[in-house]
Amino acid sequence: GRKLLRLGYEGGSGFYAANWPRWRQNQDNSRKDMLAGKKSMDEKRSWEYASWIIEAREKDAPFRIHGNVMNQFAGAGQLITNLPADGCVEVACLVDGNGIQPTRFGALPAQMAGLSASNMAVFDLGAQSAIERSVEKAIYALMLDPLTAAVCTPAQIKAMTLELFKAEKAFLPGYR
Repeated sequence: GRKLLRLGYEGGSGFYAANWPRWRQNQDNSRKDMLAGKKSMDEKRSWEYASWIIEAREKDAPFRIHGNVMNQFAGAGQLITNLPADGCVEVACLVDGNGIQPTRFGALPAQMAGLSASNMAVFDLGAQSAIERSVEKAIYALMLDPLTAAVCTPAQIKAMTLELFKAEKAFLPGYR
């Protein structure tokens, strides 16, 4: 697993925040150099799925991905039977000229379904918070989050969320 971590990351908080400005500047400089002809563009495919998915679809060249799709998928029924039908699940999918065809998995073991369903509830409540511009629902979503609830009391979660909304008020119009 360590080989997948960014150089210098040791698990501490603030790593990305501290390094992002430098990373961004390096990327901006690299793009400027490419546009000026000082640096060649890397034409190798990255590990990102997008180009593989597009090629599979357009050339009818089958490619397997693990994709996020709605659990109630048209024509396939409920993919993971013991998770909410209206949720998003990640399953193996075949992509080819017919589009994306997810694999029907069936039921997860009870412990996995329980953990997944509880996380889906957090995400659903977070989405409701954004759609309705509800600070209260954001607080409840964070209270349901297992990691947040493991390290903060409900009072701390509420205070932290209110502090965040106050600090980011200019970027969160309409929240009440």
